[in-house]
Amino acid sequence: MEIPELSTQILIFLFLTALIASFLDTLAGGGGLLTVPALFLAGIPPLAVLGTNKFQSSMGTATATFMMFKNKKVTWKEVRGLMFFAFLGSAVGALMVQFINTEMLSFVIPVVLLFIATYFLISPTPKAGAEPKISHTQYRNFVVPAIGSYDGIFGPGTGSFFALSGVSLRGKDLISATILAKTLNFATNVAALTVFLFTGRIAWIAGLAMIVGQGIGAWLGSKSLFNINPSYLRILIVLMSIAMLARYVFSMGWL
Repeated sequence: MEIPELSTQILIFLFLTALIASFLDTLAGGGGLLTVPALFLAGIPPLAVLGTNKFQSSMGTATATFMMFKNKKVTWKEVRGLMFFAFLGSAVGALMVQFINTEMLSFVIPVVLLFIATYFLISPTPKAGAEPKISHTQYRNFVVPAIGSYDGIFGPGTGSFFALSGVSLRGKDLISATILAKTLNFATNVAALTVFLFTGRIAWIAGLAMIVGQGIGAWLGSKSLFNINPSYLRILIVLMSIAMLARYVFSMGWL
């Protein structure tokens, strides 16, 4: 696998993209749908794009998770089981993607993004203490590893999927679901990254430039998340989902 030599301008572009993506991802998820196209534009091969994206996004989710624990927004006891199952699901997905054609995901992603935007646009505002639709055990054993597998295979939007599942299936308010999503997304990123490290599918220079942007963006996003109005967060998720859908449709040449 040959990694192209990257100019200073491209590295700056990747750094800025990672910073913006990490900030938005911490608040609303979906940062990967900014960073993945950016890596493709840099001329990096497909599997190396996925591996490099995991490498750089791990810094963003690690920073966000650290901030959640530091500010006591979540406890280790609360998330350790969920993180373990998220890790397992992602590891399986990352192993699978080494042998499957990732082009099939081009039809899945737009549908999922449209679903997320529609759900948060028309659904009633979630309230803390709402009745869960499934038990904690069912959520941990089935939903979390399923989303984790998606992250291992491709990834963009995983944070949004975790937040959406927390709201719709576990009855959490949007802020709590988003905070929990950061920890689970960190676990899935680490699992997928481990697999890609063993297979050597990482463009190191690009990844290192983006890691710096990810750390800054996640720190700023975490600070904002603690103070943001849930109504504004819902709007941001809808706008991000629609924007990512439009970006993806145009990048695929469907319009």
